[in-house]
Amino acid sequence: MDIILVAGLWLDGSAWHDVAAELKGLGHRPVALDLPGQGDGVTAATLDDQVRAVVRAVDQATPPVLVVGHSAAATLAWMVADARPDRVGRVVMIGGFPSADGEVYNDSFPAVDGVVPFPGWEVFDGPDIADLDEDLRSAIRARTVPVPEQVACGVVRLHDQRRFGIPVTVVCPEFTPAQARQWIDEGALPELARVRDLHLVDIDSGHWPMFTRPAELAALLGAAADA
Repeated sequence: MDIILVAGLWLDGSAWHDVAAELKGLGHRPVALDLPGQGDGVTAATLDDQVRAVVRAVDQATPPVLVVGHSAAATLAWMVADARPDRVGRVVMIGGFPSADGEVYNDSFPAVDGVVPFPGWEVFDGPDIADLDEDLRSAIRARTVPVPEQVACGVVRLHDQRRFGIPVTVVCPEFTPAQARQWIDEGALPELARVRDLHLVDIDSGHWPMFTRPAELAALLGAAADA
């Protein structure tokens, strides 16, 4: 199956190197994207530019396509599913949830001179980074790229109700499936509440399992693709 891999804020396609290798070994065809303004060498980009880039990758793939979004890119993957409900066979969201129509993509971090730089590990202290040792933190930080402010502050637009018929798998790293289910039941995640085929799966990791649990993460993605 063609699997489109989309990293969250500050990461480019190389973040998926180990996961992609594992997926190839499972017989799948992973495509790890460098997003506009986030790994393609261009600093000016918008959220719409990133959506179009992922949509192009979906259009070039063989349907049904599995679209994987990590962290903030869970919303990006969901926007792509909304744009191509006839080609996306399943969406996997890793450590993130889809924003609703009209919400801001992710303005949780301050912008400096038109970009949102990586804020440092201190703001993620706790379960998010509990499985990252100092060497790995340094290695990840060295490869981070600032995200264009127009991406982070872009407004989410969703149009096609058919997206709720697309199966969704949420991989739960620093939170549990039970916690995710509680947030859905409490009304905090309205998009997921309307998904008709929703799976919540656990992984014992922090927020970045592509670095700390690549084989286990690839196995979960492979299972989602096989489903």
